[in-house]
Amino acid sequence: MCIRDRIETDPAVVTELIERSQASIAALERDIRTKTGPALFDFLLKAFEEHKRVLSDPLSMQAIMAGMEATWWLNDKLQEWLGEKNAADTLTLSAPDNVTSEMGLALLDVADVIRPHPELVAFLRGVEYAEDYTFLDELAKLAGGTEARDAIEAYLERYGMRCVGEIDITRPRWRERPTTLVPVILDNVRNFEPGAAERRFEEGRQKARKKEQEVLSRLRALPDGEQKADETKRMIDRVRTFIGYREYPKYGIVSRYFVYKRALLEEAERLVRANVLPEREDVFYLTFQEFHDAVRSNQVDGRLIQQRKDAFRSYHALTPPRVLTSDGEALTGAYRRDDVPAGALIGLPVSAGTVEGRARVILDMAEADLEAGDILVTAFTDPSWSPLFVGIAGLVTEVGGLMTHGAVIAREYGLPAVVGVEQATRLIRDGQRIRVHGTDGYIEILP
Repeated sequence: MCIRDRIETDPAVVTELIERSQASIAALERDIRTKTGPALFDFLLKAFEEHKRVLSDPLSMQAIMAGMEATWWLNDKLQEWLGEKNAADTLTLSAPDNVTSEMGLALLDVADVIRPHPELVAFLRGVEYAEDYTFLDELAKLAGGTEARDAIEAYLERYGMRCVGEIDITRPRWRERPTTLVPVILDNVRNFEPGAAERRFEEGRQKARKKEQEVLSRLRALPDGEQKADETKRMIDRVRTFIGYREYPKYGIVSRYFVYKRALLEEAERLVRANVLPEREDVFYLTFQEFHDAVRSNQVDGRLIQQRKDAFRSYHALTPPRVLTSDGEALTGAYRRDDVPAGALIGLPVSAGTVEGRARVILDMAEADLEAGDILVTAFTDPSWSPLFVGIAGLVTEVGGLMTHGAVIAREYGLPAVVGVEQATRLIRDGQRIRVHGTDGYIEILP
């Protein structure tokens, strides 16, 4: 019996899973407040076990697999029965309970608060990326600034634990460096009209509904059509119930990480005040046990930290392989395709449709400067890039797959996307016109 047969198609399942995660994180935040010194590290060891328990929740994995299996079933069967390629891409537009796609739309609402006030827009244009959190206090001194600050604060309260490369606990979170979001907010102010978030979501929902009606109508005209339509309807309901939850466990992971990080950095600050460390971020170069030992002994090996800093800097010159096995073997290969135009860049089709536009090669989200109709070309995306997706027309990445975050959100937003395009950020120049074939998995560079 496959996983999809063991869980009912019931939105209450997703609601229950989200509530479980939120309750666990709330308990962590409550209990960690009183823990300092060696007691904090003992507490965290227990918290890590709770973290593992949450991640291994069988119901959570069943919900994730139910959405994925329904996606595969729809794509396979509707291509077989109707000749439809990647039909699930349209059927999953604006699926409910997707915390990552909601995150992108929510920043459009922040832009709505700022847009009516030219003085706020001018102020934000002058904000430097490296500025600290105090820019929000300065913002509040301007006309409309209190409302703007409150809107940004509310956004950070829900999503401030996210950042690029967020699985690395040392990376600065949006809550720690909210200036990261300023370029995206300004793009949204410039490129969208008020109320865009609600309209975008509703348009996607209507497109999905229309596609469902069209597919079911065509199926009923086939031999055994009623049976095919009934089974397809069940799978459409299933994919829309569960595919959004695919993004929630990662949100739970980074939410817990940020609680850990804040507590650990408070301990690091105590070591700085005790002249054990020159900078609190130096603890990023210690293992958990070494950090624990430093807190107990008020001693640390400064030479070891410096060696690790030097080694870390050297790693930036390395190019990671596209495939690395658990044994450390790097695998290489090439696409074998004879169904694409000469000179096309080949990748994996992960979100259907074809779009032509200006390529914007962006390697740092904080340097984004996008216009409506642009196509984002980057090395990879994780959930933190999703706020950019609301303002682009297509997506090309060097790394990714059918169920990675960028692909899932591209489908929910209806963006043609091709991933796994080797050296895309080098072979495509910023500003070039390109055509992205999201259904067939290749990119043409246009004259």
